[in-house]
Amino acid sequence: MGEVTTLTQLPDDYVQNPHAVHDMLRAEGPVREVRMPRGLKVWLVTRYDEAKIALTAPEISKNVVEGGHLMAVHSSDPEQVRRFEPTFSANMLNLDPPDHTRLRKLVTKAFTARRVELLRPRVQEIAAELISKLNDGDEVDLLDVFAFPLPITVICELLGIPIDNRDDFREWSNQLLSFGTPEQVKAAAGSMAAFLFQHVTAIAEAEPNDTFFSALVHADESGDRLNTEELISMAFLLLVAGHETTVNLIGNAVLSLLQNPDQLQVLKDRPELIPASTEEFLRLEGPVNVATFRYTKEALDLGGVTVPAGEILMVSLVAANRDPERYENPDQLDVTRSAQGHVAFGHGIHFCVGAPLARLEFDVAMTQLLARFPNLTLAAEPETLVWRDSTLIRGLHTLPVRLA
Repeated sequence: MGEVTTLTQLPDDYVQNPHAVHDMLRAEGPVREVRMPRGLKVWLVTRYDEAKIALTAPEISKNVVEGGHLMAVHSSDPEQVRRFEPTFSANMLNLDPPDHTRLRKLVTKAFTARRVELLRPRVQEIAAELISKLNDGDEVDLLDVFAFPLPITVICELLGIPIDNRDDFREWSNQLLSFGTPEQVKAAAGSMAAFLFQHVTAIAEAEPNDTFFSALVHADESGDRLNTEELISMAFLLLVAGHETTVNLIGNAVLSLLQNPDQLQVLKDRPELIPASTEEFLRLEGPVNVATFRYTKEALDLGGVTVPAGEILMVSLVAANRDPERYENPDQLDVTRSAQGHVAFGHGIHFCVGAPLARLEFDVAMTQLLARFPNLTLAAEPETLVWRDSTLIRGLHTLPVRLA
């Protein structure tokens, strides 16, 4: 087993074109020690097989309380390190078993494929209402008028949150997931934490009902209940992940189709392919680039490369999904491809609990959008589109289209 010691500095414009960087790193090895654009030293996994190992290896932990200090240890500028907001850390994304197992058990029941399918009529109703406000010839930002309001409305209804607050959530989420200043991040975290505390308290004090979040607040699993901090953290995770994933899946997919008119034509001719094509869009340009925080509790071998203990290990899901050893012609969109096995939703015990809901929302959104506006076109030059300044989220700032 060898150790890669050459430190590669990722370019400042990494988020604008991560694929070229991933291709270079993947050619050199399954995992490379790199410095991220903001100065954090991490080991970045870019190959598919090693990504699946890294996502499940027992040598790896996601516990930010125990491992969060490594962010400062491995940063070139510790003062600028983003601190994990304590209020939001007690969710299953940031925990290992048995704590993770306990929290996930309480929410999994609400997101089974069967339970989610019951939401289809309401999702269709929301999508139809949004589309009814649009007209042929309109030039719009598709993210603003469709891709964002659809999933945020769905998740707000599930959590019992007034939809009036959705623009606040979008702003707070953008600050928390992108490279805002420490002051901006702290302000956004404080605002969201205060709102969610108030919401959780109100639900807890009300009589239980059959809505999803009320059931979660009042859940009693063998005498075990979520405490207030856990409920706030869970609400944060469900709210942010529950809309960010779908917003960017829809936006990235529409952009890919507009850049590949032959594939757009296939879906227009055969709309029944849309549900299955979801997996190809997730594979080609998934909504998450680099998965959330992990670190090595013990040394870990990945494809002959030893990652020492006490290192931050990051997995690029986008890079793994374009590994030519796993997918033929990985940079090409093929809506008829069998893209099963992709890791856009993660892998193992931290596989995205909301995946069935994201798939349903995407199916409804694309089916209705292409049925009503089959000849929509891009209303900007592709090179002028700007990707969000985040290594976590892979999504556009805006997607200008002309409806037809």
